[in-house]
Amino acid sequence: MKRFAFTLLAVIAAAFVCAPAQAFDSLSGAALIQADWQGPQSLPPRFRNHCAVDTFSGRPYCSDHCGFDSQFYYCSRESFGCCRLGFGYCDWTGLLRCHP
Repeated sequence: MKRFAFTLLAVIAAAFVCAPAQAFDSLSGAALIQADWQGPQSLPPRFRNHCAVDTFSGRPYCSDHCGFDSQFYYCSRESFGCCRLGFGYCDWTGLLRCHP
């Protein structure tokens, strides 16, 4: 039992220590866009303005003229825009969705 517990602890620790790999779409080879929270690094440079840090989660975001309580999301060239802070996401078809 001790061996099992030690092995489980080692696997969990390794999962947190190892850096995550960049996610790629296996069909096109392009980098996947994060589906929920998008930090400033994931936005195209022209949309990286009016950036701040969310006081509740501590994560950075950019509002790009959306307002102080909104976050700018970029899903594709055809689908981008503003949603309430932390309530936007990119669906599986690459379209921006804002849930209440």
